[in-house]
Amino acid sequence: LFVDAACDINAQLLKEWNVESCEFSLTFSDSNREYSDRELDAGEFYNKMREGATPKTSAANMGKFYDAFEPLLSAGNDILYLGFSSGLSATYNFACEAANELKATYPDRKIITVDSLCASAGYGLLVYFAAEMQKNGASIEEVAAFCEETKLKICHWFTVEDLKYLKAGGRISPTTALVGTMLGIKPVMRVDDNGKLVSFSKARGRKASLQELADHYGESAIDTKGGTVFISHGDCLDDANYLASIIKDTYGAEVKIITNVGPVIGSHSGPGTLALFFVGKAR
Repeated sequence: LFVDAACDINAQLLKEWNVESCEFSLTFSDSNREYSDRELDAGEFYNKMREGATPKTSAANMGKFYDAFEPLLSAGNDILYLGFSSGLSATYNFACEAANELKATYPDRKIITVDSLCASAGYGLLVYFAAEMQKNGASIEEVAAFCEETKLKICHWFTVEDLKYLKAGGRISPTTALVGTMLGIKPVMRVDDNGKLVSFSKARGRKASLQELADHYGESAIDTKGGTVFISHGDCLDDANYLASIIKDTYGAEVKIITNVGPVIGSHSGPGTLALFFVGKAR
């Protein structure tokens, strides 16, 4: 199993799940230094944003995937690559280019790629299911088929604390950001079937936006009490725990993992981002 860092699952957990990963790189507007996206912890990354530095991430290119895949194939492994949504990044296409080149060199090895159409810990949730299947003895074809069948049932619900980051990324207009900030409006967003982040509604205030995330869980989760739930956050752990408590108190579900929103998503959504992920009837 091979993924990239946009799944927002930390390196230690990926290692426990027996999953290999490829990193992104990033720079900040106040420096020429290039960082690995795992080099800064979440607090450092978001504090730099709070101080006014603008981060810019770079997707892993074809060469980086080639260099990561080739030793695994050379050692006799097959590879199932679950990629970050093609609706948000070119990463998946670069991985496919590397896979296609390597198939000619290693014709006896299997290299399967799946566009997850997922982001952040929604992508991580799909990776978790795949890792569990692999651990329980499923074949590479069975895991790939499950991921294709399940990916559009992975629900992603997001909200943000500060509208200026969505404005900077061109997702909302300056006027919308100004008015929304004045009125305390917090957008609620989701990832659609094309793997793109789209606006869904507007909540009045932070607590109302968190409640709306929980409400969407109740409305569409396949198993509200026993389903697997992940939360990711942009350096706002208290809010993540608050959302987890709503989910538990209202539906009896335990949130399995609370993780950080990494630089790939966090660069565009900013500190205070909060997201909820679960398996639903549809996105």
